[in-house]
Amino acid sequence: MTTSASGSLTVGAAAARVGLSPHTLRWYEQEGLVAPVGRDAAGRRRYTETDIGWLILLTRLRRTGMSVRDMRRYTELARQGDGTLPQRIDLFERHRALVLARIGQLQEDLAVLDHKIDAYRKLVDER
Repeated sequence: MTTSASGSLTVGAAAARVGLSPHTLRWYEQEGLVAPVGRDAAGRRRYTETDIGWLILLTRLRRTGMSVRDMRRYTELARQGDGTLPQRIDLFERHRALVLARIGQLQEDLAVLDHKIDAYRKLVDER
């Protein structure tokens, strides 16, 4: 069984839900990216929906290429409360600019791939 009566998830179920391995999920916690997770009577981690939401955000930030250092900084700022909203906006705006630049590069790379595919299809059709 992966959930308790209170709806919390085991480390395995939480990891599957957010697309991480249990090891990586524990590493996120050890790195301070996740607040200490609640435990059941036997001492096993139990993840709440709030924990899952936070983990999904972290995995999305990581998937966009945000460094663990910047993720740590964001986590620190978020824990300090609303007084850090301007710093969080700045962090996300800077990261957004990097993501947009990467998207532009990927679009250029995709255009090269499309060109090669078209060229090779023409060669195959000529045979």
